[in-house]
Amino acid sequence: MKIDFHSHTHYSPDSNAGIEELLKSAHQNGLDKLVITDHNRLVGALEAFKLEPEFIIVGEEIRTTVGEFLAFFVKEEVPAHLDPFKTLELLRAQDAFISVSHPMDYIRCGWPTDILKELVPHIDAIEAGNARVFKASTNDEALAFAREHDLPITAGSDAHDPYEVGRMGMELPEFFDSMSLRKVIRQGSIFGSVSPAWVHLFSVQAKVEKFAKRILCSN
Repeated sequence: MKIDFHSHTHYSPDSNAGIEELLKSAHQNGLDKLVITDHNRLVGALEAFKLEPEFIIVGEEIRTTVGEFLAFFVKEEVPAHLDPFKTLELLRAQDAFISVSHPMDYIRCGWPTDILKELVPHIDAIEAGNARVFKASTNDEALAFAREHDLPITAGSDAHDPYEVGRMGMELPEFFDSMSLRKVIRQGSIFGSVSPAWVHLFSVQAKVEKFAKRILCSN
């Protein structure tokens, strides 16, 4: 199976990706499953899941007071800006599969190494393949950390536009829920490559357009 473990819809503040367009691109790019991980929201993932329940995995990218988590098979939305260990507690309570977003990309909420080491016993994996990193070497650093601490890895496009979906992900055996994913995740391998730096303009455009809309609507 080919899975992109990290993507965003227009429900993320830095994305304008329509759900149907995202799904269409994911199928065209040969994915077998897509995890939608909007920032601190489940509404986009739930809408997509209603359209294609066999294809979509409901996820969330959660901002903590330190860095960000990726969570898959999320049942209840977890709020932003909590202490990392409180966030972990809420995710474990619903048996979500827990990864760590772009842990070594300090331009985009990377994690201090000392705190990352504290997280190791409490997480299922770390993201060692992110197509939106500014330096490909940060993926290599995350992979080295995973190997040093015997952690499984996840990978995804971090798509904020349909163009990006499937740029990076993982090939691994079939799974159905967080428990079965834990059983097969170590058999996975990363596919794809880092996106060109200009894809970040999609996020800039989305932020500007949404800000402008708020200003216009408030007048």
